Amino acid sequence: MKIKELIKNDAGFQYIIDNMDLQSAAGRRGMLNAEFVNNPTALEEEWDRVAEAIRATNDIPNRRYYIDLRHCLMCLHDLSGTFASLANHTPLNEVELFEIKNLCYMSKAASTAIEGLSLTPTLSLPDCSEIFALLDPDHTGIANFYIYDSYDSRLAPLRRELNALQTSGGDPMRISELLAQQSDIQNEVCLRLSDQLHPWVDTLVKTLEQMSYGDFLLAKAKLAIDWQLVRPTLGDVTRYKNLFNPRLKQRNEEMHLRYQPVSIEIRPGVCLITGANMAGKTVLLKSIGTAQMMAQCGMYVPAEEATVRLLDGVATSIGDDQDEMNGLSSYASEIIKISNILSDCRERELLVLIDEPARTTNPVEGKALVQAIIKILEGRPSFTLITTHYGQLGSSCRRLRVKGFVEDMDNIPLTPQSINRFIDYSLTEDQSDNVPHEALRIAAILNCDPEMIALASAQIQ
Repeated sequence: MKIKELIKNDAGFQYIIDNMDLQSAAGRRGMLNAEFVNNPTALEEEWDRVAEAIRATNDIPNRRYYIDLRHCLMCLHDLSGTFASLANHTPLNEVELFEIKNLCYMSKAASTAIEGLSLTPTLSLPDCSEIFALLDPDHTGIANFYIYDSYDSRLAPLRRELNALQTSGGDPMRISELLAQQSDIQNEVCLRLSDQLHPWVDTLVKTLEQMSYGDFLLAKAKLAIDWQLVRPTLGDVTRYKNLFNPRLKQRNEEMHLRYQPVSIEIRPGVCLITGANMAGKTVLLKSIGTAQMMAQCGMYVPAEEATVRLLDGVATSIGDDQDEMNGLSSYASEIIKISNILSDCRERELLVLIDEPARTTNPVEGKALVQAIIKILEGRPSFTLITTHYGQLGSSCRRLRVKGFVEDMDNIPLTPQSINRFIDYSLTEDQSDNVPHEALRIAAILNCDPEMIALASAQIQ
């Protein structure tokens, strides 16, 4: 699966991709076509390249080379259409020939910068000097392209006569005739150059791909530096020390709110996560899914330390997927998605993340459905996390509980604005089959209708 498909179903990963500091449309296209990888050797090699790109980005003595390389990437255009025409023997026009010459020019400049940053083993570009020479017959050494007189012996005398007539206001008919002749000759030159460039299509395609990849690689490095991401290691289970959600962390910092990262170990089988409302369970699932995608797309991850088990994919049912246009309720959309997950993970090792399954149907059937989902997934080769408010599920699977509300903190008043300071978002092992009961307390903290709270409290006493 490619990044462009992954981001359709994961807003957190979409946020990561949207914040990649790419310099070109070609780089973005290359990024969106990058694959979700489960080959350990390929990922280790990619993380090595990211590490080298981070070193180069932080190489202050050679900063000018980094700036030069970014400038070259900024000038990179997506020429995939031009290369397709060239491969099909479709004659190129002057603009397309200029774009090819400019690519070769920028490739040479980028190679110099790459060498200056000692990135040559990590990022190597093909030699396009012969292609550039073909498009620069007068050895100007510049990126501009022109149908030079040296391309055809008829051009120089024709242009001299045309220039003289245009300067002196000569015979308009003759000027028109010469312009038509010049156009015909230039078209012949474009056709000839297109034929001469045809054998170089693969080199040009590889040059564009490598420069596009270089744009993505530098963006990965810059994101890792700016967001203090960490290189993952590979393991049989997934462990995060102080995993954080980049989007939420940034928002909290902007609002001067506390943000607490969470540590977790994800093992084979099913793990239930319980905790009070507002305890960050949904955010935790989203953060784990995003981190897995980042790791397997060759990126560093948002944690202090990370060990990742490579899996075949990430399957999620998180949030309200109501589709009114298709006539689906929240429950219908959710249960279809969960059914698809159960089918997808029959033979594949997936990271399965399900948030509050069956929460929108009646409690009796909802609890039965959760029990059925757990039982099925316990027999699947997946790493599953399920958040739930249902207790007494009768399963012996692993359980984690968000610690939740803490006692008075430095005499700070408990209000809707300060409530997150009173929640401990860390996880603790909890093998009881009960779930926290905090709904009425939270309603009171949020200054909800006191009569409603009092009546509800009386019902459960």
